[in-house]
Amino acid sequence: MAVSDHPRSIPDIFTNVVNQFTILVRKEAQLAGTEMSEKVTDLAIGIGLLLGGSVLLIPALVILLQAAVTALVDAKVAMVWATLIVGGTALTLGVILLAIGALRLKAARPVPSRTIEQLQQEAEMAKHQLRNGHGTAEQAA
Repeated sequence: MAVSDHPRSIPDIFTNVVNQFTILVRKEAQLAGTEMSEKVTDLAIGIGLLLGGSVLLIPALVILLQAAVTALVDAKVAMVWATLIVGGTALTLGVILLAIGALRLKAARPVPSRTIEQLQQEAEMAKHQLRNGHGTAEQAA
C-alpha cells in the first residue's frame, strides 16, 4: 500500500470510504440485476422450447401408441391386453420423466450465485484492508 506525502484527515478518509462503499453497492446491485435477468431469460427460453416441443410430440406419441396397439393385435394379442400393455408402458415412462424433470427444476434455482460470491470476496478484502489500515494508524500515533 503506497504512503501518501500529505496526510488526510479522518473525516476525509471516512467520506472516501463511504463514497467507495456506495459505488460498490450500486455496481453490485447492477451486476445482480443483470445476472438475474440472464437467468430468467434462459429459463423463459427453456420453458418456451419445452412447450413447443410438447405440442408437437403429443400427437406424434398418440399415433405411435396406436400403431403399437395395432402391431400387438396383429401379433394375435387381444385388443384389451394390447391396449393395457401399451398404455401401462407409456404411463410408467411418463411418470419417470416427470419425476426426473421435477428434480431438475428444484436444482435450477435462479439465484445470482456469481454476484454473491463476488460480494463475499469483496467483504473479505475489505476486512483485510481494515485490519491492515487499522494497524498502520496505531503505529503512526
